[in-house]
Amino acid sequence: MKRDLDQVFAALADPTRREILNMLLEDDMAVTDVAFPFEMSLAAISKHLGVLTTAGLISQEKRGRVKWCKLEPDALREASVWMQGFGQFEPVNLDAFERFLATELPNAGEGEV
Repeated sequence: MKRDLDQVFAALADPTRREILNMLLEDDMAVTDVAFPFEMSLAAISKHLGVLTTAGLISQEKRGRVKWCKLEPDALREASVWMQGFGQFEPVNLDAFERFLATELPNAGEGEV
């Protein structure tokens, strides 16, 4: 299922959510274990988990009385593929480009507004 990249990047913009994803790289975790290292309420962590779930970066499942979180790498993969598309272009050296334009088009820009 195609994820909305805006939701993925919005979820990744927050350092707490990035840390949660980093924690879930190791293994599935109970929500209470995810919340433990953070100095915020369980409700605040639940909101972060909701954003990550909506973006498709994690899934949550209830096992007995405990809610577990699992990393879902497909959304990250799609974002990575999208970003790699920009890697095919060499970085533009604007100073060199300006010198090139000055030598190739010495009168460019004169008399223009």
